[in-house]
Amino acid sequence: MKRIALFVIIGLITGLTKCSTDAVVCTKSVAQATLDAVPKTQLAIDIGRISTFLSANSITATEDPSGLRYVVTTLGTGQTPCLSNTVTVSYSGKVLLATGPSAGTLATTTFDANSGVAFGLSGLILGWQIAFPKFPAGTSATLYVPSGLAYGTSSPTTKIPSNSVLVFNVQLISFQ
Repeated sequence: MKRIALFVIIGLITGLTKCSTDAVVCTKSVAQATLDAVPKTQLAIDIGRISTFLSANSITATEDPSGLRYVVTTLGTGQTPCLSNTVTVSYSGKVLLATGPSAGTLATTTFDANSGVAFGLSGLILGWQIAFPKFPAGTSATLYVPSGLAYGTSSPTTKIPSNSVLVFNVQLISFQ
């Protein structure tokens, strides 16, 4: 009888340990409430601007329901990151111009670029939070990010005007 009780206790401890390990949740999508907060009128304008640019440049992009569009140039292999992961990326970002004679073209100036930099995915712009969980490590892609999934009206720099559609060339190097 003591032996059976010992096996039951060991089984319970093993089971509890297993449950706590399995309880780690891998969230791969942004909360719907967050997406619902994106201004719909501006989103429609941005989607129109992105569509015009893609069409004018004969680019076929995958469309996410959020309004994000992306083109995978190299697809990596293996697992994809969760929002709780730290991603190591290389990227460059440009603004899709909206006004003047160059409307519908990419700015010639890159507003930001970095190579081999690590970020907590949940702390990045929504466009990246939506895109990166779709990509295995080693993936290179171009992201067309509506302003509401980027910086909206609160730009972090004068290089990015308010309500700017952003275009990023990204490479997901790794994640942990």
